[in-house]
Amino acid sequence: MNSNGIKMRLGSALLAVMLLAACSDSSGVQSTVTEEASGTAAAETAQTAVTGAEDAVATAAADTFLVTADMVSYEEEDQFIDWEGSSPRYIQLQGDTAALQGEGAIISGSAITIVLPGTYVVSGQLNDGQIVVDLESDGLVRIVLNGAEINSSTSAPVYVKKAEKTVISLQPGTSNTLTDEENYVLDDAEEGEPNAAIFSKDDLTINGTGTLIVEGRYNNGIVGKDDLKITGGTLIIRAVDDGIIGRDVLAVTEADIQIEAGGDGMKSTNDKDADKGFILLAGGTYRVTAGADGIQAETSMLVTGGEYSLTTGGGSVNSSKQADAGQWGGDRGQAGARNPQAQQAQQSTQVQQSTETQTSTTDSTSAKAIKAASDITISGGSFTIDSADDAVHSNGTVHINDGLLNITSGDDGIHADSQVSIAGGTTTITKSYEGIEGKLISMTGGEVHVTASDDGVNAAGGNDGSSLNGRAGQNSFSAAGDAALYISGGNLTVDAAGDGLDANGSMYMSGGTVIVNGPTGSGNSALDYDGVFEVSGGTLIAAGSSGMTQAPSEGSSQYSVLMSFTQMQAAGTIVHVQNASGEAVFTFAPAKDYQSIVISSPELSKDETYTLYTGGSASGNAADGLYAEGTYQQGTEVVSFTLTKPVTYMSESGETEAQAAGPGGGGFGGGRGGGAGMGRDRSGVPAAPPASAASAG
Repeated sequence: MNSNGIKMRLGSALLAVMLLAACSDSSGVQSTVTEEASGTAAAETAQTAVTGAEDAVATAAADTFLVTADMVSYEEEDQFIDWEGSSPRYIQLQGDTAALQGEGAIISGSAITIVLPGTYVVSGQLNDGQIVVDLESDGLVRIVLNGAEINSSTSAPVYVKKAEKTVISLQPGTSNTLTDEENYVLDDAEEGEPNAAIFSKDDLTINGTGTLIVEGRYNNGIVGKDDLKITGGTLIIRAVDDGIIGRDVLAVTEADIQIEAGGDGMKSTNDKDADKGFILLAGGTYRVTAGADGIQAETSMLVTGGEYSLTTGGGSVNSSKQADAGQWGGDRGQAGARNPQAQQAQQSTQVQQSTETQTSTTDSTSAKAIKAASDITISGGSFTIDSADDAVHSNGTVHINDGLLNITSGDDGIHADSQVSIAGGTTTITKSYEGIEGKLISMTGGEVHVTASDDGVNAAGGNDGSSLNGRAGQNSFSAAGDAALYISGGNLTVDAAGDGLDANGSMYMSGGTVIVNGPTGSGNSALDYDGVFEVSGGTLIAAGSSGMTQAPSEGSSQYSVLMSFTQMQAAGTIVHVQNASGEAVFTFAPAKDYQSIVISSPELSKDETYTLYTGGSASGNAADGLYAEGTYQQGTEVVSFTLTKPVTYMSESGETEAQAAGPGGGGFGGGRGGGAGMGRDRSGVPAAPPASAASAG
């Protein structure tokens, strides 16, 4: 029969969930989880499990190095100041020589050595020479680039050998250029130094509002072996290898940074001290094109603001999942390779690259956009990422607390070996192999859209250990029964060719809204888990194929329905459920063809009777296919049913009876717990699992 003019309303419980998700706090949980903690949590109820997991990861946070804003302090000299009142000395570059007005520097031909602290204003052009800072005693040196061009054919145009701190100020309204060449006469052959157009052995700050163009033809663009701070200026850097390195700390508050690098774009590299090797980005504009990683921290990274456009490894078209793809790094062969002279020097051990600027996490070729060994926390900023490898990757934890992320990835959108926590912000993954991957994945808030050619959200265990043709980046986790997915808030929408939500362990949902447009092929399913999937709150809609279909497990406190059709339904064919009073429970238009759909909502109640319709039309506002209000009409009644147990399995002929259970799960680790892969009843549609399978965990 047809249902004409059914008025839709969003039930108060569902509306409350959506409003709570929209207004959720962005603080989130910043922590990791142990195998024992997640295994214990899997035995609890959904809400208890979520709370227990958060307590466990909070305890384990002691093993994770988290960057906080107060870990970098800024002194007065870190900001651009009026230097005219500081008794400046003037260095006028004059082609093959220079002239000094004042004292504190020694000029020998085109070699300028600053030996006393103070302010030095540099202007003019030096054809082939350099400025060396080599103080006789500790002190502050400020070099004001006031329309300066320095070229060096044998070394770094600016080389800080010894100074307590050096500040390079970019005079407003000026353009300055530093260029080196392919061959260096090294000052320290054992350490391979200097190895950048600007090279500092001590603390270095760059400030001002002028422009600095750096041509690093030998190796790197800018290297600071201690703290490197950037508080202003327009930096245009082209480098054979890395663009910017701050060994101990790389911190930026405000700047316009443009980098083209054969290796990494920006990185911090200290792997000797646990509390160093981190990056703190508080603002600025970044346009980075890198053959290898875009922004890489040896330990951890905190981003609180800024606008980022990151392209790595040639972009997602050069996917790390392509078996025929070669190494990254453009026409230089392997990403991060030095020029031939530097390579030969390293191989002969006569000139070795400094161990101070090497990182253990970048020894293998990698083309990730944002990468860290311990933690990545994003609490603000706007990101546009096109990466051949993972877009956001941590060997430890990833926390998304706020910000806007638009991701196109050749591998994972977001990956953490330990935990991914999403508490706020808007994340849109328009292309990925797997959208979000980690051993523990928790979502407490935020807006997330995932498109994946394999699994959309994959809770698994392992690390970045596999590769094709020797290329790093393939995060093929092995099965791990203690992995877990927790959803307690936010809005998650998944479009996956593989499994929509996949856990090599268990899943728990206590709030939020989850919409899955799952696979159309029978080898995967919209929901796939090994342990249990306990639902105690929120709204879940998961549409997809029927061959490996799973529903929430019988231990759920919120009621669910799995509807299976004899034929594939066309994308856009509406599914509408209403109660006995004719009030809409939900109206949804899947974005892809589907043969099964899982529905779980606070609006579904025990011993209540509902009717499911398909087809027809709906008016009103739809968010990702889910209509919050409006009118549904001209649909075809398919089946009526009464809920008597937590999970009800339906076909077009009515409620199905349990038959022999078939193999569970699809693709990457099938489901064998509650709501496991099903056999088929006499109507030819998947049947519910026997009670023994439903209670297995």
